[in-house]
Amino acid sequence: MSKPNVRKHVLEKNKSTKEKSNQSFLSKHLKKVYPIGLHKSNSYSSLSLSSLSLSLSQNSNDSSLTDSSSTPLDQKISLALRLIAPPERREPPVAKTLLQQSSTQSSDGELKRCNWITKNSDKVYVAFHDECWGVPAYDDNQLFELLAMSGMLMDYNWTEILKRKELFRDAFSGFDPNIVSKMEEKEIAEIASNKAISLADSRVRCVVDNAKCIMKIVKEFGSFSSYIWDFVSHKPVINKYKYPRNVPLRSPKAEIISRDLIKRGFRFVGPVIVYSFMQAAGLTIDHLVDCYRHSDCVNLAERPWRHI
Repeated sequence: MSKPNVRKHVLEKNKSTKEKSNQSFLSKHLKKVYPIGLHKSNSYSSLSLSSLSLSLSQNSNDSSLTDSSSTPLDQKISLALRLIAPPERREPPVAKTLLQQSSTQSSDGELKRCNWITKNSDKVYVAFHDECWGVPAYDDNQLFELLAMSGMLMDYNWTEILKRKELFRDAFSGFDPNIVSKMEEKEIAEIASNKAISLADSRVRCVVDNAKCIMKIVKEFGSFSSYIWDFVSHKPVINKYKYPRNVPLRSPKAEIISRDLIKRGFRFVGPVIVYSFMQAAGLTIDHLVDCYRHSDCVNLAERPWRHI
């Protein structure tokens, strides 16, 4: 072998040995600085931040990390961490939070409710306003109950009806339309003669007849809920009334529902009664905008429709 070739061979061998040494040294320190481990969390796969130990002191003291060959890898790792890191939770500004709280509280610190709820309102009526009125209802029994109680508004107010709600539930088997539709004359007479319930015979028969109509709807649409919610495209109507005088007694939608119910044989389902039913069942949200329940019901209304 000639001298030039020998010299060239020695240089290439030294260069290869040096590169391997540098790679081994660099790999050793990168593993020390970037011991990254992948793991799968409950919601997504991410880099284990607990296993990622970045030492600033090592970055400043280790000259190998400032080498140009390690910079691209460093940048790629940083970029990868930024891309897969979960978004930071942004808390609302304190001023905005306080403003929201103050808008739903009166001067004496109590929660603001619709103006027709006063200090003299009965507890059952306040509870109905806070827990039921405007909350979307999808259960057939609950919808039947609210429709039946709305029909009783022809004779009583909500407070009087709600005070006897448990008695109505016992008398009408939890407002199960399948059971109520099969009630016979003897059962109807017993309910009508119950002074605690105080329902006229015609009102009792109305509830039974409406249960029979609901069972026909169930056969056609699968459920009473599917039928009634289809009138509002399965999404509650959200109103933003500021004053009680703005809240209507009826609406064009209530008139459409009323006509269809009457056509199917329902009784005591005029537009005013139907609109009261829609308000109670959450098909329309009529809480005043400064009532603390308005935002709560709107949040429920904006969720995906989960009717079964």
